[in-house]
Amino acid sequence: MIESNERDTMDTYMQTLLNRIAHDFKMQDPSRTEAIEEFEQSLAVEEGRKYLKITKKLGTQTMVWGFVVKGDDDKKFVKGDILMAASWASPARNQARGNIFDDEYDVRWTGPRYL
Repeated sequence: MIESNERDTMDTYMQTLLNRIAHDFKMQDPSRTEAIEEFEQSLAVEEGRKYLKITKKLGTQTMVWGFVVKGDDDKKFVKGDILMAASWASPARNQARGNIFDDEYDVRWTGPRYL
């Protein structure tokens, strides 16, 4: 379980990640204001036991954008690591695509960057 202060910090960095995802979508075609607004509102975070799952919706289809590691109890990854989705319910555990606490990560609206 994440403590209150840690949760506030994590929420702040997660919001930054969501903003970066939305910004990349907007840069595809800035003139599509209605689609941009709809996409931004569709971004959601679902809290699981080990990961935060980020979902996006396009039209009627909801897709997993990726996952973020919630805690430091993982043997391979650290808190805040960004992972690609392997399926609807689990991340690809081959390598982190960045960390939300490190401003150097790069994402696309379609998902975390490939290596």
